[in-house]
Amino acid sequence: MSIVVTGATGQLGRHVLEALLERGVPAADIVAAGRSVEKLADLSARGVRVQHMDYADPGSVAEALKGARRVLLISGSEVGRRVEQHRTVINAAKAEGVELLAYTSIANADTTGMLLADEHKATEALLRESGVPFVLLRNGWYLENYTEQLPGTLAQGALAGSAGAGKVSGAARADYAHAAAAVLVADGQAGKVYELGGDEAFSMADLASEITAATGKPVRYNNLPTEDYVGLLTGVGVPEAFAGILADSDLGIARGDLLVSTGDLRRLIGRPTTSLGQAVRAAAAAG
Repeated sequence: MSIVVTGATGQLGRHVLEALLERGVPAADIVAAGRSVEKLADLSARGVRVQHMDYADPGSVAEALKGARRVLLISGSEVGRRVEQHRTVINAAKAEGVELLAYTSIANADTTGMLLADEHKATEALLRESGVPFVLLRNGWYLENYTEQLPGTLAQGALAGSAGAGKVSGAARADYAHAAAAVLVADGQAGKVYELGGDEAFSMADLASEITAATGKPVRYNNLPTEDYVGLLTGVGVPEAFAGILADSDLGIARGDLLVSTGDLRRLIGRPTTSLGQAVRAAAAAG
């Protein structure tokens, strides 16, 4: 059985590949497809098949999916271009007759009002129309969205945003990756929808408290009007359109759009999800 992981040179893709190997999938049965294949040299040395693939190049997508039985479509990173890129992969999967296409969507995709969800909703619609057997992995927020900003947060002594007291069910990338691997190797997955999020939801004030506790450096959360938050982001070089999406995502958190209480992630990975405290302490220790 050939399992193709698209977007394999990204951070989530890399975790999925390692999770598949940990689950005992033979390396020769795994295809790691992505743009920067030089990043996968170590996996190639371990027997994983590495294939150059660009979502914007239908020929490379078709080549990467040759012989595939199961495919993980990791959503593209180019906001505004993702629907057509995903369509290319879905079409190639249909032509190949794959038995399962798993797609990394966004939490509560069918009910959220977040702008960031629009392309995920459109992709889910494409999947339903395609006739390809599919499963939806509706991933919540990554804890790394916050922990990777730790140096800047400590330098400022503050977190800023527009999330108010809203809470988010965050989990580590590795948690979502292990869930994807579990689904890819299991039978009877077509038609399922998994709402994936961490066991414990947290607010931005909770995040500030965890950072303070882990580092000994006082950090506060500054809740800003949306316009002010957009201005702050653009002031540090974030493109205005993307700054608007980030601010809108915070408004989604304030509404509860990223709350997940299904327990799907915990069940799929067979253990508790990574906690906010664990993630913050690890990031602080890493410097």
